[in-house]
Order: sequence, then C-alpha cells, then structure tokens
Amino acid sequence: MPKVTPFKAIRPNKEAAPKFCALPYDVYNRKEACAIVKENPLSFLSIDRAETSFSDDVDTYAPEVYEKAKELLNLRMNDGTLVKDGKPCYYIYELTMDGRSQSGIVACSSADDYLNGIIKKHENTREEKEIDRINHVDITDAHTGPIFLVYKSQKELKDIVASFKTDEKQLYDFTSEDGIRHRAFMIDDDTVIERIRKIFEEIPCTYIADGHHRCASAVKVAVKRRNENGTSGSPEKGYERFLSVIFPDDELMIMPYNRVVKDLNGMTSEAFIEAVNKAGFKTDTGIDTPVNPSKKAEFGMFLDDKWYKLTADEKLLSTDPVKGLDVSILQDNLLKPILGIDDPRTDKRIDFVGGIRGLGELEKRCHEDMKVAFSMYPTSISELLDVADAGLLMPPKSTWFEPKLRSGMFIHSLED
Repeated sequence: MPKVTPFKAIRPNKEAAPKFCALPYDVYNRKEACAIVKENPLSFLSIDRAETSFSDDVDTYAPEVYEKAKELLNLRMNDGTLVKDGKPCYYIYELTMDGRSQSGIVACSSADDYLNGIIKKHENTREEKEIDRINHVDITDAHTGPIFLVYKSQKELKDIVASFKTDEKQLYDFTSEDGIRHRAFMIDDDTVIERIRKIFEEIPCTYIADGHHRCASAVKVAVKRRNENGTSGSPEKGYERFLSVIFPDDELMIMPYNRVVKDLNGMTSEAFIEAVNKAGFKTDTGIDTPVNPSKKAEFGMFLDDKWYKLTADEKLLSTDPVKGLDVSILQDNLLKPILGIDDPRTDKRIDFVGGIRGLGELEKRCHEDMKVAFSMYPTSISELLDVADAGLLMPPKSTWFEPKLRSGMFIHSLED
C-alpha cells in the first residue's frame, strides 16, 4: 500500500521552462556540465551541479558548492523563474520520443515505503555515490531531481491521467534539444486527488526504474532529520517524502546497455573466438554490418573490424530471474571465465555504453581504447519487475531507460 501524496510544486514559469529544465546531474562530467551552463546560465544544471560556478581547482564536493546550489535555487525563486503552487496537487509528466509517449504521475513517495520494501529496488547503491546527493538535498532543503518509479498498469489510474491532459490543465509543452517532447499537466481537483491517493493505496508496491542513488540519498536525509528532530516517521514532515514520477509499466521502454572490453585477456583473436564457441556461444562468420540482437540470448560482437552474431546454447539459459538475464548470461559464461572480468562494478578493463548511443559508438570505442564490444538485447520491464519481486538484484548496468526525466521541472521543498 504505497503512500503517494500530492505536494505544492516549485516549478519554472511557462516561459522559462524550456531553458531551465535539464537532464539529470549524473548524465554529464564536470567539463560537459560547465560547457552547458556557460552556454545557458539559466539551466537547472547550474543548481544541480553548482561546481559549474567555480574554477576547476575547487573540489566538486566542497561545502561551498552545496551552499552555492542553495543560493542559486533561492535566486531563481526570488527572481520569478520559479513559482510555487498554492495547494498540494498531483501532476502529469508526459515524454514523447520517436513517436512513443509515456505519462507518469508526479507526486511524493514515502521514505518509510522505501525502508519497508514497499518501494522495491533492483540494484544496490554505493555509499560514496550517495553522499553527494545527500549533501545537495540536505543543504538546498529540496528534492530537485525526481525518482523514476513504476507501477503495474492500472486502468482507472491511466484513465484519470488521460482525462487531465487538456489545454486547460496544461502547464508546459516544449521540445528539448535532443528532440524529446515534454508536456506537463496539473491535477488540482480535490475529489480526483483523493481518488488517486486511494488507488495507490490499493496497489501492492511501486518499483524503482531509475534513480536508485537519488532515492537512497533522499531517504537518508529523512532518517538524518528524524534523528535531529527527535521524530519517527511523521508523515506531515516534508522530508519524510521524496519527489517521484510514477509510470505504468506498459508504457516504458528499456534500451540495451552494451559492453566494451579493453583486451582479450592475453589471447589472440582466433583463440578468443574458439573459447567463445567452446563456452556455448554459436558464432556466425564475421560480417561488416553491425549486429543488433533481435531476441533474448542473442548478442552482437565487434572484434577486429568485424561483427559476429553470438547465440547462447540452451544449456546457458536459466529460469532464475537474475541468472536468466542476458547480461548475466554474457557475464557468467563469457566475460568472467574467458575475459577474466570477475567484478564488472570495479574492473577497469570493462566499460558500459548506453543503447541511446547506437552501435556506431561500440565501433568507435574499439578503434580508440577498447578491443572487443558486445551489443545486447534489452532487458524487459517484466524481467526487471520479476527480479524486484523476488527480492533479488540485477547485475550492474542492466537497464538503460529513455527518455530521461528532466530535473528542475518539478521541485519539492523539504518544508512541505
């Protein structure tokens, strides 16, 4: 029974939104973030990555960086770039990419639901990656980047969303520089608001699709403030809730997360291909055309300027929710035993390339700093939910969601 509640959104005025809203903070390195903010000082990235206001000799995680983020957020509220709605509402966030749309409900989710497993996760987090967002949330006193959640599709909820996508309720309609169309709508009818709250209470759980570290950080701030204030999960406290956009599972698309490896673990190309065949992967003759896998247990491999289609033997398949994933099949039967990639989280010989970059990026990497690349068939949303329902965790870099939610479109104050 997830607690999904309305909130008073802090959000950009209609004219500022196209320039203000930005891709998530972790999409960019520091150099890229600085370039974007230099070109567009209004970009929310100036707040999300406030080190862009400092010279390179100032550490990204220095205390003054977070203070600067707070200062810039207050500046945008004071100069009218940001406005705050007068009553708690739900909102709709629709993204359209290549003709395919997905519509989520913007709301606050409960820290306790995360702690109690009602919000289910499918990957672990690393503390060192959480600390940055903990500081950002705590010092700015706001949740500035939404957590991408999923619910198993529910017809009444989808019907409500569809009924509020009208000109009267529309807040934004713009296309970002990457060609993604963004529309937002307000649900401010008290009766409908109460119905949405009750529908979510009838759903067993929600799932984290993307944003595990942001979610863990928001919850740790809630726990920190409980300890500071001597409270214990008081639902009226703003810090007990975090910003989320919750999508139905049947509207989402996961792209593949491809792999590139620096060397062949001391083998020649011929010996490597022979080892791959012996491991249970049928290997087609090398061709010039990129191989984009068309089904599960099928992989593309780029080696020495040739593409190969690899098909996993039935003996490599599994009904286990994790071992049956294509990323696991490749890791357990090829990357680890043949290439010596024991822990893909820490091994410097492997890197991961989001499917949005295309297969040409794999060829490019092999010409620059890598030896072999593998194109993957994407993990399905049903596989993700099965893993989470089983209380298991996916291997690293199993899913790449597109399109990405924009940060800064909706902000939640920890005071509300």
